Parts: sequence; structure tokens; C-alpha cells
Amino acid sequence: MVVKTYDTFPSDPRDEPPPSGPPTLTVDDKTLGYRQLFTVKDSSKVKVSYHHNPAADEHHFGATHPMKPWRLTLTNQLVLGYGMHHLMDVYVPRRASEDELADFHSTDYLEFLRRVTPHNTDTFSSDMITKYNIGDDCPIFDGMYDFGSLYAGASLDGARKLINHQSDIAINWSGGLHHAKKSEASGFCYINDIVLAILQLLRHHPRVLYIDIDVHHGDGVEQAFWSTDRVMTLSFHKYDPKEFFPGTGGFDDIGAGNGKHYALNVPLKDGIDDNSYILLFKSISEAVLLSYRPSAIVLQCGADSLGCDRLGCFNLNIKAHGACVDFIKSFNLPLLVLGGGGYTPRNVSRLWAYETGLCLNLELDNKLPASQYADWWKPDYTLHPDLATTKHENKNTRKHLELARQKVLEQLRYLKGAPSVQMQEIPPDIGGVSMDVEDRIKEEKAELESERKKAEKGGLKGGELFT
Repeated sequence: MVVKTYDTFPSDPRDEPPPSGPPTLTVDDKTLGYRQLFTVKDSSKVKVSYHHNPAADEHHFGATHPMKPWRLTLTNQLVLGYGMHHLMDVYVPRRASEDELADFHSTDYLEFLRRVTPHNTDTFSSDMITKYNIGDDCPIFDGMYDFGSLYAGASLDGARKLINHQSDIAINWSGGLHHAKKSEASGFCYINDIVLAILQLLRHHPRVLYIDIDVHHGDGVEQAFWSTDRVMTLSFHKYDPKEFFPGTGGFDDIGAGNGKHYALNVPLKDGIDDNSYILLFKSISEAVLLSYRPSAIVLQCGADSLGCDRLGCFNLNIKAHGACVDFIKSFNLPLLVLGGGGYTPRNVSRLWAYETGLCLNLELDNKLPASQYADWWKPDYTLHPDLATTKHENKNTRKHLELARQKVLEQLRYLKGAPSVQMQEIPPDIGGVSMDVEDRIKEEKAELESERKKAEKGGLKGGELFT
């Protein structure tokens, strides 16, 4: 069987990678024309670490695929240009080992990822390709397994630095790929680095809170911890079960067994604006933190919730997205900050550079630093362009937003305070969701896929592209 190449999304010449290779975080300042472009907002010392292996930038999903790993190149360029690498510990982490990946993923799935290439797909059965959900959204490309082990290794390294008290905040913008499941790829994600990092944190921390502000529901992480109270998942996302990937994350998705009421979802509609998002996020996340009382937080900062994103449908500006990071940081708990979605590279890099600055208590100048990649940020060359110029209609009424807030608070009332847990290396239900929950998810997925097929045009397969 020959897997169809990814050719269903129109190419945008602005989305082609720069001709030169990615910069590393050891570049001489003089090469970049470095000048201090920030002011210190808070003199309190925060130990921040930055985890990135530049080899991750070099992978390529395909010329017309929305996922562009080299968006990390642009992000690193801004981090360097602002001089932020002087103020934090910078690590080039090793790849995650197969044993580390197998803490969550099945060995047969990992073996498939390791062996398959665009040149040998004929040697794999069509049933196997289907079983692992390979297709347009998750194409086979050279170095697929290597890519997953690189970004997963960076998240694991960040988690270890938090456990060892070497860092207060650990950042891995290459991570945050929240859709991957135990035995299948999904939504551009092959390895779920978030689940692996949380499992690492659970070796030391009794309770971990996972917060997701990607425009898509963090379904892979939610499913992994569906039946345990040692991890609470909180996802803010666009929700439309028939038209928007992954079709999960409604009010009724609350977990099961010991994890019932520990999966929290805030389903939103198109076009939410800065003020509404910030108010909703702060009111809900504060209530969750005070009730659940986690000892560590993992924050997924998907940039596709920004306005003007290629696949997104919100109207958020960079400062509004960053306000969520700044608010969670203010609770002074060990914090792992991860990337995620984001399909307009010039804005992804702006956002993640800005949020790196927030983690360091810095106010970055709006004028971007001189750079060999300057053309990527023209014509304004600023950190904060107006991303709500092409607005999606805001369909989030005040009534809907208040309902979302009340639904979460209602779930918290069932908890009666933070759970008291017996420390274990790995919680008993982490290996996968219980069979009844897994069967229900498969049934719902099949129903949604049937609905999507009815609406397909030109043979486009459902998935994150179906937005």
C-alpha cells in the first residue's frame, strides 16, 4: 500500500522555511547584533530553564502540511535576539529512549514508528496503517520516530529539572503534542510528550494539574488520565463535535472511576476575544488551583488559539494569551511550559518569545531585534501586531461563558477538597483508560467520523484540517 502524500491543503509561500539552517542557542551575540531589548518587571529571582534540541527544527511533514517544525527556528531567533538566553539555563536535551517512550506508548506502535519510512510503506499492510491512524493529518515522513523522541526528550528533561529543584519553570516549545494516544497518532501528534512528562512528575508530586489553552481539545492527555485523581486536566478549546477536530471536550466529559470530576472542559465557540478569554481563564483556573491544590503544573500553550492562525478560529492577541501564562506563573508552583499547535509561524514565534520573557519576569520591547530572518516579521517588525484584524464573529454570548464557568465550579463541588493520595511510582490506571470508557470513545469517534464523511468535499479526510 502506498500512503497518499499530504496534498490537500493549499501552499502558502510565506510558510516555507528560511534557506539557512536553524540558529542554536550558543550563537555569538555579535553575530546577531545583540542589544538589550527588555526591562525587568520583577526583581525576584526565578530559575528558568530552556530545553530544546535544534535537530527537532529540521524535520518536515511535507511542503503543504500546516505543521512546520521550523517555527522553532524563528522562536529561538527571537529568544537569542532579545538576549534572554543569558538569563536562563539552556539545555540541549538527549532524545527520549524507547524505554522512556514505552512508559505510555505501546511497544508495537513504537516499533512501527521506528521502522516505517516513506520508502517502505508497501511492506506494511493497509490494516496496520489504519490501525495507527496514519494518513493526511499524520503522514509518514523521514525521521518521524526521531522527531518524536526529540521533543519528548526535551519535555522529560524539563520535568526532571523541576523534580530536582534545578528549575522553577522549565520551557520546551517543541513539546505539547497533546493528541497522540497510547497506540495511535492523531492530529499531527505521534508521541504524547505531555503524558510522559506528567508521569515523570508523578514520581515525586502527589497531584499534577494539566492546563491546555490550545484551540483544540487536549484529548490525548485527558484520555490517558481519565480514571485517576492524581492528575486533573483542564482544557479551554473550540468545541463543535461534528465540524471541529477532535470533536471531544464537552461539558459531560468529566472522567470516570477514581478520576470522575477530574477532567474539566471549557468548550468555546468561534471568535472569543481577549477580555472574555482572560476573565474566563482566570476565574476558572484560580478556582481549580484552590480546590485541587496541585504541587506541580503543566501548561500547554498552543499558539493556534491566536487570531489569524491558519487553522484557528479565535480572536486572541499575543498579550491575552500571555496573560494566561503570567497568571499561572503567579501561583509559584513548579511549572512545565510546553508548545503545541500554531500554524502561522511568524506569530507562533512572537508568542512563544513573549511568553519566555514572561517566565523570566521581563517586559520585551515591541520592536523586534535585528535578525537575519527579519523579513518574516514584516511589514511592522513588532512583537505585538493586531491579530484581530480579520475577525471571526464572536459567537460566545455572556450566557454561554457564564454557563461554562458554572459547569466547572459545579464539578469542583463534587471533589470536596484536594484528594489525599498514596504515593506510587505510577498510578494504577495510567496505563490506559478502562475498557468501558475506551469502548465509548471508539463508538463516539466512529459516529463523528461518519458525520464528517457526509460533509467532506474533494476527498478531504477529517481531522485538524477539518476546521
